[in-house]
This record gives sequence, C-alpha cells and structure tokens, in this order.
Amino acid sequence: MVEDRLQEAMKDNGAKTTVDWRGEQKHLHVIAMPVDMLYLNPDTHRIRAQRSLDPERNKVLDEDPWSEPAQEYLRYLLSRKPSNLEVTDPDYTQLTEELDDFGQKEPGIISPDGILVDGNTRCAALRELGVKDIRVGVLPSDTSRRDINSVELALQLRRDKRRDYSYINRLIAIEEELANGRRPEDVARDFNIKSTTLTKDRWVFQLINEAIERSTTADGAILRLIDFEDHQEKLRELHRDYTNLAQTDPDAAEQLKESRLAMVVLNYSKTSVRLAEADFHNRYLSKRLPASLRPATQSESEVSIPGLTDVVMPDATAAVKASRAVTDSLLQAKARVQAGDKVPLSSAKSADELLKDGRNVFDIAVKMAGQNAELQKRQIAVPERLTDAAEHIDQCVAEFADAKAKRALDEDAFDDALLTVRASLARLARLAGRAFSTPSDGVAWLLDASRER
Repeated sequence: MVEDRLQEAMKDNGAKTTVDWRGEQKHLHVIAMPVDMLYLNPDTHRIRAQRSLDPERNKVLDEDPWSEPAQEYLRYLLSRKPSNLEVTDPDYTQLTEELDDFGQKEPGIISPDGILVDGNTRCAALRELGVKDIRVGVLPSDTSRRDINSVELALQLRRDKRRDYSYINRLIAIEEELANGRRPEDVARDFNIKSTTLTKDRWVFQLINEAIERSTTADGAILRLIDFEDHQEKLRELHRDYTNLAQTDPDAAEQLKESRLAMVVLNYSKTSVRLAEADFHNRYLSKRLPASLRPATQSESEVSIPGLTDVVMPDATAAVKASRAVTDSLLQAKARVQAGDKVPLSSAKSADELLKDGRNVFDIAVKMAGQNAELQKRQIAVPERLTDAAEHIDQCVAEFADAKAKRALDEDAFDDALLTVRASLARLARLAGRAFSTPSDGVAWLLDASRER
C-alpha cells in the first residue's frame, strides 16, 4: 500500500515534507495511510525511560515489537505522563483536543515498512478519536534503523516542535548520540544547548545512574530513571554548587552532594534543598538521626591503586561516609516502597517507616538551617545596604564633575537631595547611638557628622 500510494503521489507531484537525511535536506512525498496499519516505533526516545516500568510487557516489546500486545503497550506509554504513568499526560490531552478541533496540520514520517518515525503520538491520538487516516512522508527505500533514529531526533529538536522529550528521555538521547561516536560540541549544537549545559546534564545523568545502582536492595528493589524526572532543576543546581566547592574542598563537596541527594529522595522543594550546605549533615542532622538511619561508626581507611605496587590513597573521610550511608538507606527504602508487591509486605512497611523517620528528622534540620540562613541574611543586610549607597555616591561624584564641567548641574535639586541624605543619616545615627555604648571609628563619624551644628 505504501509503494502504491507513493507512486500515485509522485505521478501527481503532490505535497512534500522536508527532513534532515544523512547530512542533507531531503524532500519526501506525502501520502495518506490508515492509522491502524502503521507501526508505532519501539525505539522512539519519547518513551525510552518508561518502557522498563513493566518488565513483562517490555519483554514482549523487545521480542516481538510489531505484535498487537507490544504495540498496545507503546500506545499506552505515549499517552501517559512521563513521571507518573497513572496520569494521562496533559500534553497528550491538549494534542488530542487540537486534532479534534483543527485536524492534522503537519504530516508525520514513516519508513517504507510503515514504521512511524515522527508522529507516533499523533497517530495514537487519531486512533483514539476514530480518525481513519494520517498524512505521512515516506523515507527512502534503503532506510535503516539508525536512519530512523536520526530523523526522529532531528525532527524532535526543531524549535517549532510543541511536545518536547521529557528530561530523562532527553538525557538518554544525548548519551546515545555520544555513544555513536559523535563529538560533544556537535551533539550540543543539535540539542540547541551550550557545551557547558551538555557537560552539566551528563554529570546529572551519571549521578542519577549511580543513585539507582546504590538503591539496589537484597530483595530486588531498585529505583528507576523516571523517579528522577521531576528533579531536573534541583540536580542542575547541585552540579553547580558541587563543582564550585570541589575546586577548594572535595570532601565538603561530597557531603553537600549526599545531603542534597537525600533531600531529593525525600522530595523536598528546590528552595529547601538549597539550604543543605556542606555542613548540613554534621551541624543539623547527625545528632538527631533515629536508630533506623544512624550509620555505624565510620573510620577513614586507605585504598590501593590498581597497577601501582605499594601506592595507596586515603579513602573518603568518616564524615563523607556517614552522610553517604544515610543517603544509601533512604535510596533503598524509596526503592522498596515503590516496588509494591515485588518485595515482601514487611519489607515495604519497614521501608515506609524509615522514610517517614527520615522526613521528620530532615524537617527539623531544614527548619534550623533556614532559620540560620535568615539570621545570616539579616546580619549582612545592613552593611550591604551601606556598601551599595557608597557605590551610588561614588558614581554621583563622577557625574557631578561631568555635569559641572558642562554647566548642566541643577544646583537647587542637588541641594534638596543632600538634605534628604542628611535626614536619612540622622535617623540612622539615632539608632546607632542607642545600639553602641562605645562606638568604633565608623559609628563615631556617623554620630559626629549627623550632630546638629
């Protein structure tokens, strides 16, 4: 059917659509195809992270991707919210409503075998609406699986695309492009991001994968990539603060990372996570930890360097090990709670209690860290205001000289402004005079300068 309709479209010189094809622009003829005859693409990056959430259905998808059960699983995933498959994706709902109101605007793309390269979600939505046909461009006859992925990625990264990949699926796509031998700067350009952003996102992706590995329990529970879907900004800020601190104090950077990762597991807001500095564990948390979260006494040790005889390096400090042990406990508890009936009920209940204990003690620590941050903010606010005022006065000096030289100074307005400054300084002097019984040089000057003459 594809061949017949493609021949007809070529004979009629009908509509075309353009794609990036092996380094150049290629114009594809557009045909209409029954939505029920096309195959949803099992390799689409849009649902890559979500596929593994149901191991049995994912196994069917791997072994027989074109079967009806596998295709139904793909349709289901395309309509679900990436971070919560129990909820219909609002973007999918919006797309369905637009198709119902206005019909299909842009054609999809298929391989000659009828595999959807672009338009998987649209095809699923059109089926739901009961629409019979979908307009699609057809790729050349020598299309490979690699070509399909490249075209899909190039189309997705066009700025006019309305429904972006989820954050985790975007990270997966980046890693796959790099694994195929592409240069980081080229991948960054294709994804419309800076090279520094690419480096940051790769660090975050590695951190997520390490956290997943650390979450593995003896009874088979493990966290999943999509469990970190909604924490993009928290993890990006963690990268920034971690890398800045690591330049001067690597151990402190590790403690900051562990405390913030623990708070991500406990689902704290971004503003709360920011309160966890390098001293968060030792200063606010360690003494309050319940027995279920209190790590065994940690000691420093040495590790050998493979290939270098008799060369050893110090292991992580005891403080880093202690904060890491707490994070590991929370990661594993979260994995057990989310595993459902895949772990024993008693194990899931114990994990749930541990998470509640963790949340309670972290709530206290976050509150105290917040109070301390607010106190520090108030302590530096007054001096910072005066420093800002001094900078404005310095700028005024330069502009005063310039205005005077050009005979452009409004002397009356200048005099009025000085009276306003004098009144403000007088009010500040009265407060300072009450606060300091033995004023230092600066306060003494303020009191003298504000005294009525």
